[in-house]
Amino acid sequence: MNGSMELITVVVQRKDGQRAIDAALKSGAPGVTSYFGRGTGVRQKLSVFGVFIEAEKQIILIAATKDNVDKILDGIVKDIGLDQPGKGFAFVQTIGRVVGYYEGGDVKDPA
Repeated sequence: MNGSMELITVVVQRKDGQRAIDAALKSGAPGVTSYFGRGTGVRQKLSVFGVFIEAEKQIILIAATKDNVDKILDGIVKDIGLDQPGKGFAFVQTIGRVVGYYEGGDVKDPA
């Protein structure tokens, strides 16, 4: 694997999960992994201001090359309005080591 890798983690309300996945793929993500979770904390604080936040969340993980991270994250932010209060949040972490990552191209028979 050439180049450094990063992990984009996106946490959104469950109803926005598929839109976030679609935005990531459209923006160049080679693939995503997602699962469901439950959030608490900021949900109660924002409800005071009249913003309803669902407890059910979808967590989306995207491993990508460092060169593609900004494009992917910007696409998600734009498509689902992630920069608006109550829409969710995202963060990026450096991946120290990657095994089995496949971004495309020719597949060779391991035999």
